[in-house]
Amino acid sequence: MRNLHTSILLFVFITAMASCSEDTIEAEKRGSVSGTVISEENNEPLDNVKITTNPASNTTFTDVDGTFLLENVSVGNYSVQADLDLYTTAFEAVEVLESQTSSVAFDLRLAGDENDAPSVPELIFPSDGDEDLPLEITFAWNSDDTEEDDIFYTLQLRNGTTNEVEEVDITNDTTATVSNLNLSTIYFWQVSAKDEFNEEVISPISAFSTFDAEDNEFLFVKRIDGNNVIYSGARDDTDETDVNVLPLTNSSTNSFTPKRNNDVNKIAFLRNVGGDTHIFTMDISGVNQTQVTSLIPVAGFRQENLQYTWVNNGERLLYTNFNKLLTIDNDGGGNVVIYSASDNAIISEVAIPVFNSNMAILKTNDVNGYSVRIFAISLTTGAELFEVASGFGGGFSGLDIDANGTKIIYSRDIDQSENPNYRVFNSRIFEYNVTTGATQQIITDVAAGQNDLFPSYSPSEGQIIFTRVNNNSGAIPSIYVTDVGTEGDTELFTNSLMPDWE
Repeated sequence: MRNLHTSILLFVFITAMASCSEDTIEAEKRGSVSGTVISEENNEPLDNVKITTNPASNTTFTDVDGTFLLENVSVGNYSVQADLDLYTTAFEAVEVLESQTSSVAFDLRLAGDENDAPSVPELIFPSDGDEDLPLEITFAWNSDDTEEDDIFYTLQLRNGTTNEVEEVDITNDTTATVSNLNLSTIYFWQVSAKDEFNEEVISPISAFSTFDAEDNEFLFVKRIDGNNVIYSGARDDTDETDVNVLPLTNSSTNSFTPKRNNDVNKIAFLRNVGGDTHIFTMDISGVNQTQVTSLIPVAGFRQENLQYTWVNNGERLLYTNFNKLLTIDNDGGGNVVIYSASDNAIISEVAIPVFNSNMAILKTNDVNGYSVRIFAISLTTGAELFEVASGFGGGFSGLDIDANGTKIIYSRDIDQSENPNYRVFNSRIFEYNVTTGATQQIITDVAAGQNDLFPSYSPSEGQIIFTRVNNNSGAIPSIYVTDVGTEGDTELFTNSLMPDWE
């Protein structure tokens, strides 16, 4: 009986012990943190640096080599702190993993030697209040950092009309170019600067405005991606080239021979539509492009030699179709043939004096562009009034007449070369005096092997604008202006041709 009692007690004790073993809490997981501490000033190790953690664990100090080890740290995320007299306290984040040693490194900075922020940016260009700026601007500012840290800039540009904001991020450089600004618009801009240690500092706000397209007095053409594109431009007092150059059409269409009319504030131009060439109009800024001709296109010898003109204060346009001269309203109505060349010669160009709407100057040629005649006709009777030029070989280009109908300019190849490629070798500008019947060459700075082409008078008629290009295939043209009666040409636009000046 006693043995039975003893056995029962032993069973109960063993069962209780087993139960206690099952309820034992699992041992806490731990790891270690090691690291180094050096002086930022000279990269030397620092000893006796106090190392603690947050959340708190244990504390240790660096040895003479600047190293330390925190052992038996519970797993988790910590901020490790390094403290040493005369130095600024530093913090580093670390994750402690089970049975592993995580590493951190400190660069301590001497107290009182805190990093300075960059200087507030000084805006240089554009200046506050600048006007008539181009649609592409290279902004410039000044800022520096005494520690020569990297400076991260943000240029902020706000459109004063739409309130749209554009931001450009730049590192270290103090310039940034922004394109495709809007015409006649006030913009506000400022620059912020920061380094990796400090909050950003921000410049004052500066304002400027872009130019108005109506101030661009020149029209011309550039060849872009295989097509002609119409541009407007201006000039300043410095004789700088390519001032305020603004595209009015794009390279998806072939648009050329622009002509502005200030009475209706429109630009007419030619554009290829299918296999034909038609007259279009658009606003001065290039919007509202509208086709004018439809049933009877503009046609003649070589599309770059086709010329038309505004008449009746911009209410109508006068153009050519092979041997016919036609008028059409600027909205496309009233298309009428008013003259036909009797010998079936091709009419390539036409010009009208401002103060004599009854007279037109025509240039005709054969199917090869040669056998050129320039003469005046009466638009009411069709009768020929006088002859300007005939009997010359070679190619001609350009035709213009002054407002009073007393002077006519054109260009022709003085070499009188005629060839299957219609290559012109030495084209020069000539002026015909209607009163005296005399013709004189306009003296320019053109050199042998260069061509002066498509001349026309300036609005004041004291200057002539024209295209100059070398006579070799693929040569790049430029647009020049010259004073009548004096030597000395000024280049206005590079890689450009077909100028118009109103």
